[in-house]
Amino acid sequence: MQVTETLNEGLKRGYTIKVEAAELTATVNDKLKEAQPEIEMKGFRKGKVPMPLLKKQYGERLLGEAMQETIDGAMNKHFEESGDRPAMQPKVEMKDGENWKEGDDVEVEMSYEALPEIPDVDLKGIKLEKMVVKAAEADVDEALANLAETAQDFKARKKGSKAKDGDQVVMDFVGRIDGEAFDGGAGEDFPLVLGSGQFIPGFEEQLVGVKAEEEKDVTVNFPEEYGAENLAGKEAVFSCVIKDVKEPVAAEINDELATKFGAEDLAGLKTQVTERLEAEYAGAARAVTKRGLLDALDKLVSFELPPSLVEAEAGQIAHQLWHEENPEVEGHDHPEIEPTDEHNALAERRVRLGLLLAELGQKAEVEVTDAEMTQAIMNQARQYPGQERQFFEFVQQNQQMQQQMRAPIFEDKVVDYVFELAEMTDKEVSKDDLQKAVEALDEE
Repeated sequence: MQVTETLNEGLKRGYTIKVEAAELTATVNDKLKEAQPEIEMKGFRKGKVPMPLLKKQYGERLLGEAMQETIDGAMNKHFEESGDRPAMQPKVEMKDGENWKEGDDVEVEMSYEALPEIPDVDLKGIKLEKMVVKAAEADVDEALANLAETAQDFKARKKGSKAKDGDQVVMDFVGRIDGEAFDGGAGEDFPLVLGSGQFIPGFEEQLVGVKAEEEKDVTVNFPEEYGAENLAGKEAVFSCVIKDVKEPVAAEINDELATKFGAEDLAGLKTQVTERLEAEYAGAARAVTKRGLLDALDKLVSFELPPSLVEAEAGQIAHQLWHEENPEVEGHDHPEIEPTDEHNALAERRVRLGLLLAELGQKAEVEVTDAEMTQAIMNQARQYPGQERQFFEFVQQNQQMQQQMRAPIFEDKVVDYVFELAEMTDKEVSKDDLQKAVEALDEE
């Protein structure tokens, strides 16, 4: 087997791999000899099938396996000896593939773009500023008021009052299609908050303005995609007897409210709220500091980038932004999207920083643990209520999905590693200052 270099320009590499026919034949014979003791064939005892017959029966398939294994072995050996790391899957093509026949030598052309050498960075020389925001008393009071609103109760409106959006209507109802009641279409003393979207579209809106002790017929159409086939697309009339109309009342901010949220008393709830707010501020501040770090790293390093990675990243950026601007278009049924100079510049930055962070993480032996991956999968699985198990199994069987979920975890761990080495200065700021800094991130 011979490996001959045909291209070495910048990061582009090209090689010809030649495997002689005699080498392939020897590999096939070795495979046949290894398998011969276990092969059974009509007319022969197990392990006694003649080699020529075995070659006729299995030779073509084993020849293909031998070619693939030999070429894969040559590629792996090349990367081990050269130290090259391909930016993307190498392109491999067989020369004269259509005209090749058994007994000929095999020549394969391999081409790829090598990952560049990443220069060393003095991480201890990086200076960063971390915003620190303390939860103000007014912010804690506002959060408590929001909690009280979510824990709202309802009290009866004055007799004769009309129901408003957001009110709770207590009612008995019976639904009928073509005059016949249907299963699941009735209820007694049912509390329905108008505007909650609990019932099918059009139902709750027709109850706005009803009064206690009033009877009201509500006519609606079940959606075509409704879960129950016998109801999908059908018109139904619900006879409703309104028993009570109640207005929402926010809960009082006291010890009783605190116990509803797992605290011993109001003081304990305030402490929890304060800690939660400051954790949210810290998360936002980290995002700002991370952007500052990436900006600093981007100025510190410069190296040649694999064109294929930049092109792929620019295409992805252009495609994503186009869909954000055209949310009504789903899938890929749209004109080809050409990346702009702005997209290409952003792609170069992302590729450069991605390669740098990967190099830093590798040198620091940063790893994503099984426990961290499991937690990430579980967190994402919660977005699919009732299908958590199926999602978990899907990720376990999908290497690409696993890599997509592992990448941001790895990046965050590398960023934390750099934070520990960099010179970090705390700067106490207001919530508004932090908010402006976060908004500036979104604008970039």
